[in-house]
Amino acid sequence: MIICEDYPMKSTVLSIAACLLLLPTGVNAQEAPAAPPTMPEVLANSKPADWQRLDPADTLVLDLAGGRVIMALAPEFAPEHVANIKALVAERFYDDLAVVRSQDNYVVQWGDPAEDPAERKTVKKARTSLAPEFDRAVSGDLPVTLLADGDAYAPQVGFAGGFPVAVDPAAGRMWLTHCYGMVGVGRDVSLDSGNGGEMYVVIGHAPRHLDLNVTLVGRVVQGIEVLSTLPRGTGDLGFYEDPEQFVEIASLRLGSEIPKAEWQDLEVLRTDTATFKALIESRRNRHESWFASPTGHIGLCNVPLPVRP
Repeated sequence: MIICEDYPMKSTVLSIAACLLLLPTGVNAQEAPAAPPTMPEVLANSKPADWQRLDPADTLVLDLAGGRVIMALAPEFAPEHVANIKALVAERFYDDLAVVRSQDNYVVQWGDPAEDPAERKTVKKARTSLAPEFDRAVSGDLPVTLLADGDAYAPQVGFAGGFPVAVDPAAGRMWLTHCYGMVGVGRDVSLDSGNGGEMYVVIGHAPRHLDLNVTLVGRVVQGIEVLSTLPRGTGDLGFYEDPEQFVEIASLRLGSEIPKAEWQDLEVLRTDTATFKALIESRRNRHESWFASPTGHIGLCNVPLPVRP
């Protein structure tokens, strides 16, 4: 039995209604807690300091007949490979090469389509092979925003420098992960057989089994649809069997080489901010009206990495 204003009520429903009616002016019934912000709301409330301008000197611009793909490089994780890719760009190595592979739910890869090694394009000044840069030391100069949700492939995962990473705190090592849109360097069986002359982009479900087996050098920040919508190769592993299927590379340049009239500055959301942590939470617990269950968990490669003009 509920007592309200000293009047006993036999009906709980009537009791609550009576109490609400008799509340003093200005006193409200207990209000439901406000729903956490959605991702658009988080981004709308972000501050200029939450964003970081892409450095054109550390940005690759791939031009194909179907459009332009812009990739942010990661020299903090693969300095030697990034430097060699820049050297290959400087000698125009990639011009007239081609996309040679488009494997469904996996990768798009470009390189020299010539099967005869004697006919392949030669490197002028860049290095022909590099030791792998699969991981790097954990250090204070590159803080990691960790996820609390766990991971099947690493002790810890999170984000550092704008990229998805895995961390082994016991070993003091961290590495980039094969999430959608990540850019890697092709290699043969020998660990030092890659130099950046062949690269690939993940266009499917994250192939995390490749982590620590291939050097990752960056991620696509704009134009991923140019690659993900290419016709799939019919050969083994999605390679194109007919040379007429090759997608010719018009050019591969650094952003700093693109004429200002053709260049649009881009900003990426910094991953070491409170705003980014709020974004993660907005995707972990979906409170939009469509969702029947907010889930309460999120995988590393399901966290968006926003980019804006």
